Amino acid sequence: MSVDHNILLESGTNELEVLELFISERLPDGSVAPCHFGVNVAKVMQVIEAPKFAAPESASNPCFMGMIDIRNMMVPVLDLSRWLKMDMVHADHDVIMVTEFSHSVTGFLVSGVTEIHRVGWQEVQPPSGYITKIGTNCIVGMVDLGDHFVQLVDLENVLADLDPQTFEKAEHKGAQASRSYKALVADDSATIRLMLRKNLESANFELTMVNNGQDALNQLRAFRTQSQEEGRPLSDFVDIVISDIEMPLMDGFTLTKNVKEDAVLGSLPVILYSSLITNELRHKGDSVGADDQISKPDLDMMAQRALELLEKRP
Repeated sequence: MSVDHNILLESGTNELEVLELFISERLPDGSVAPCHFGVNVAKVMQVIEAPKFAAPESASNPCFMGMIDIRNMMVPVLDLSRWLKMDMVHADHDVIMVTEFSHSVTGFLVSGVTEIHRVGWQEVQPPSGYITKIGTNCIVGMVDLGDHFVQLVDLENVLADLDPQTFEKAEHKGAQASRSYKALVADDSATIRLMLRKNLESANFELTMVNNGQDALNQLRAFRTQSQEEGRPLSDFVDIVISDIEMPLMDGFTLTKNVKEDAVLGSLPVILYSSLITNELRHKGDSVGADDQISKPDLDMMAQRALELLEKRP
């Protein structure tokens, strides 16, 4: 199964496309039931039938199943159920979802895929509002499809969890800010928020952190109101907005569009980032007024890029 990436979503429409997949899980009573998950279609290259292989005994991580040849590339395959701490019932028709993001091509073993759903980010609810046995660090959002929920998996967290150098790379080692700047950071992943906190605070930034675009916009509007009521400059509260593109309730494109169209907030520089900054996504970011766009593997450059925007201003 190849995945069609030709359906373009207009910038600022607050929509995404989700590939629904499932893992057949053995329950405590011995029965088997599907558990439904989803990933951004843009991260999926293709879905193939899983070959029969066993995880090597020397594997450093129990999720690692081995390597397969995809388009003349040797691609690692991870058992997603093991990372999610599920008891997956394997079958002859298991599949591998081949993904490409964060400069990495990775295969994830799952029971199967069903269909692609187009949903609004406002329909994606933060996982904390739902009862789920899977940790919220693994899941970044929930979509109610009526007869069942789809849990959006934080694939970046999977790779970060398997790479111990991820957090070491995050620390900023460049020039320090000439003064303390205030940044509002929006990201639904606790892992990425921690990386950005380490990177930005080491460069003398004061941070306000939220986990979705709607909360970010609400906070920015609160800063605007406070600055007007107290007769203080907006920079007393915030100097720059740094946002993930994919988030529950409101995505980064829509957040940026709202910021740039506001008479007061529009002067704030906005940096967008994603695990895949393609030419198409870069065009979308430009169309809503983003001042800079960064790929998640380059988040260690965030403080430097933010300082370049802030310190070139008059």
